[in-house]
Amino acid sequence: MELIQRIAGLNELPAAVASLLVLAVALLLGLLGYVILFKVLLRFAARSDTSLHQALVQRWRHPAKLLLPLVAALLILPSLQFPGELSSLLQHLASLALVGTVAWLLAATVLGFQELVLKRYDITASDNLKARAVSTQVSVLVKIVLVLILIIAGATMLMTFDRVRQVGVSLLASAGIAGIIIGFAAQRSLATFIAGIQIAITQPIRLDDVVVVEGEWGRIEEITLTYVVVCIWDLRRLVLPITYFLEKPFQNWTRVSADLLGTVSLHCDYRVPVAAVRAELERILANTNLWDGKASGLVVVEATDKTVVLRALVSSKNSGEGWDLRCHVREKLVEFLQREYPDSLPRLRAEVDQPSDKPLSDAEHSSMDDGRIDPKP
Repeated sequence: MELIQRIAGLNELPAAVASLLVLAVALLLGLLGYVILFKVLLRFAARSDTSLHQALVQRWRHPAKLLLPLVAALLILPSLQFPGELSSLLQHLASLALVGTVAWLLAATVLGFQELVLKRYDITASDNLKARAVSTQVSVLVKIVLVLILIIAGATMLMTFDRVRQVGVSLLASAGIAGIIIGFAAQRSLATFIAGIQIAITQPIRLDDVVVVEGEWGRIEEITLTYVVVCIWDLRRLVLPITYFLEKPFQNWTRVSADLLGTVSLHCDYRVPVAAVRAELERILANTNLWDGKASGLVVVEATDKTVVLRALVSSKNSGEGWDLRCHVREKLVEFLQREYPDSLPRLRAEVDQPSDKPLSDAEHSSMDDGRIDPKP
């Protein structure tokens, strides 16, 4: 301090004013160091072939603008002379700010790595299974790391207070009882936290997965440490606790791959020409871009007392196109039957006993079987 005052010519000023001026010079030197350092880092990042350095440098800029002046202030504060307890108060405030800034810097680093990883995987692609898996793992793990950084930073700030430190020592002395109490109190929170880690590792669901939960069809829109948001087909949001996907059954249509098989069922009369309908299905699929060309077929799956049931099997690249393809095939097959084979549509047959003894002709029997005439009294 005396050397700085001699160099700056501050011996004749009061100690508090001189200390304040020295502190201001230290802060300015910290800002100058920030400017010089980031000019070098930005030039290096611009020359780098990878986006790692650019992503990190851009996220480090704001916390470093505060970090370097704080470091300079903490280095100079012990040698300054302020009245009363002002010096210790300033050191305490600077220490709190330093812990918060370091936590900010660590969080920015984690988010920079997350941005870099997610850039390499395009979740909007058609075949995005691996991209969704990586995105889900990274998103959940980043949230966990950020929470841990926040908890550690908050605990470190609290431990700088003497009273809190004494309470912490007392709690450590009775760690057994405190652990049991905290364990019971935070049982649900710990279960949710562990469930978030398990979701990230085992991945029963991923971002953008197509699922059916609670009877609703939708896509996984957001996964947090405590809940999952499902965007339903009509744009409603279904919010579920994250433990739901570990405790209850649900359907995941894109667990292994995005492509799906879909079926279209038609109830037809027994007169339906199955071979003609099968040929029409192939023609319909050949003329639409919704079909991925992997699977198709038409078979009779059931014969009831009134109709036969035809089931058309079609495949698509994803669930959205699968739904559109099923609707398209159903519409075209119904239109084909109406146009070419109207007698193949379902109809109701009835047999009515005649009160008279006069036998009916073969033509009358046929007409009554088809339901086209009423029986004569």
